[in-house]
Amino acid sequence: MKKTILLLLSLANLCVSANALRLEPIKYGDMENWVTRNITESKIIGGKGKTLYEIAPKTTINGNKAYANTGGSPWANSNAYAKVCGVVKGSTTVSPAQRGGSTVAKCEAKMEEVKALGIVNMDVMVAGSIFLGQLFEPVTSTKGAFSKMEMGIPYTKRPKALVYDYEIVMPKENTRTKSTGFSKQKTLQGRDNAEVYVLLQRRWEDENGNIYAKRVGTGRERYNKSVPWTKKHELPIHYGDITKESFYKPWMGLLDGEKAYYARNSKGKLVPVHEVGWDNPNATPTHVLMMASASCGEPFIGTEGLTLYIDNIAFGF
Repeated sequence: MKKTILLLLSLANLCVSANALRLEPIKYGDMENWVTRNITESKIIGGKGKTLYEIAPKTTINGNKAYANTGGSPWANSNAYAKVCGVVKGSTTVSPAQRGGSTVAKCEAKMEEVKALGIVNMDVMVAGSIFLGQLFEPVTSTKGAFSKMEMGIPYTKRPKALVYDYEIVMPKENTRTKSTGFSKQKTLQGRDNAEVYVLLQRRWEDENGNIYAKRVGTGRERYNKSVPWTKKHELPIHYGDITKESFYKPWMGLLDGEKAYYARNSKGKLVPVHEVGWDNPNATPTHVLMMASASCGEPFIGTEGLTLYIDNIAFGF
């Protein structure tokens, strides 16, 4: 009996320790505040009204207007007001929804159709994503998707984990669809994954305005099956070079070349951020990148119907 009691006490202490993180919520990461944007698509493609959403202080914006982060919100998402060759189109893959008794962000992979008899007939696969940074509107093409957004915000702390509530709805299909709108749709084998990641970088700029970074901390998870509503999930952040760790996967690696995200340099120009190495595990970061997405692949590839719900995003210390 004594041994049983000691075992139960030990397990209880482990549970307390595991849940003892001090949480620092990310501003508007409780998903209770949304901007509602009402735009009108071009008559040539039907002239329908489209509602887009942004994570920021509650307000309504009417009209075909480019959006920039408001109210000090650090959040952007994959919803976009596009204007290609004068044709206005809206894309909505992120929206508020109800889960676990509160408002959450719903990110879904879906096919956006743009059709006008005899003129335009194209489909674009878009995966719903939210991220810390900015999306620059109006979007004028599907080429160079990363060059149309600034990924990451200034941040100098060293959290132990990213903490959030989430749910995954995974379709049964074991295929993905690639559709950019400018080439024939392709069916790719293999199930897509939802994904959440947090990356800490130490950035610097050279005299020519090029931006470089070393990876300070990495937390990245992919989900290949449905997950019921889960509260206070902890995504650990690992510091320094993790390439020799047992949990390391190639998709946790450095981001450069075609995988590089973009940021504005001191001259105001949007340039790629070249991750050139792993930093000292005790280094202080300058920026944090965080994204939650209904896809883990390249832009314009996804499994229609794959949905990620996420709420109460915070750093854990």
